[in-house]
Amino acid sequence: MDLPLPETLQRLRRHAGEQALNPQELAADTALPEAVVALLLEGDTPPADTVDERVCARVKVLADAHMSHHKKRLSDLVREVQQCCGISDVWARKVLQGDKVPSVSLLHHLADFFKVEGGESFFTASSADALNRVLLTKLSAYEDPNSDPIRALMNKHGIVSTDLRMHGHQMSNGQMEQMLADILRSVINPPDQGQR
Repeated sequence: MDLPLPETLQRLRRHAGEQALNPQELAADTALPEAVVALLLEGDTPPADTVDERVCARVKVLADAHMSHHKKRLSDLVREVQQCCGISDVWARKVLQGDKVPSVSLLHHLADFFKVEGGESFFTASSADALNRVLLTKLSAYEDPNSDPIRALMNKHGIVSTDLRMHGHQMSNGQMEQMLADILRSVINPPDQGQR
């Protein structure tokens, strides 16, 4: 489904209101600045940038998020990228800090390393295209519920919506994974129905 960003926003708002349009979450999903996401959500145009500026900024955002999430130092990440991508530690450091533009082949390796959807285009797409890619995924969960197995399961059992947050705090990836594993375990190995 290839829709322009304004139409994607309109259709998503029709299905989910503003709940699917959290600028902070969308900024994390796209490696865009939150202010740019907010501008795009309002229908405004963000400041112009070059492909090189986009690539450097998004690599740095991903590197910073990776270090924060995995509680690593830059030197640890540099070593991992250097080994994974076959580049010098000096070059890896400059790329991860957003100081140098990676080559196309290095960009391919970085897309694999950071496990980003869209491959190299994750780094090179315009801000509007990057946001639209993420929003189209959200929209497809509403317009094609079978593409989202959790939503399909909810629809099958008549669950209109669910809140997977705990007391106002969002579940961590680990908590979400554990909850889904418990659900799958109960479906695959249901408790003995004779015991009560």
